[in-house]
Amino acid sequence: MNRITRITVTTLAVTGLALGLGACSEAADEAAKQVDKAVNEKYEVTYEVTGKNVDSIGFHGGEGDGMEPKIETVEKPTLPWKKTVTLRGIMPPAVMPAAADLTGAEVTCKITYKGEVIKEESAEGLATAGGCVAVSPIAD
Repeated sequence: MNRITRITVTTLAVTGLALGLGACSEAADEAAKQVDKAVNEKYEVTYEVTGKNVDSIGFHGGEGDGMEPKIETVEKPTLPWKKTVTLRGIMPPAVMPAAADLTGAEVTCKITYKGEVIKEESAEGLATAGGCVAVSPIAD
């Protein structure tokens, strides 16, 4: 093979590989959207946050889609904080409190589904962030 032919074949191979990988990523995104549409069953969870000096609470409130849920935020919440939301399909229930305090922040979050705690986490320190993320009970 002469040099021009090798360069052409190599260029075509690299281009094909790049397009193929991009197509795989697009196919995976599309597959996730199709699963989310197919599994459109709704379910309710209750989020609870306790502790001290919590600055904000982010949570999945049901908007967006299963792979990219919209995060709603409550600033300076009154504790204990509790909210019941309706989610659907493969959307994961998630509540993410953030706290900062020089004397020590404390945070506990909990997700309940049909009266059963499916996720609970606690943290403390000068700055605390994190939270509870569970698998959708519909996907289990």
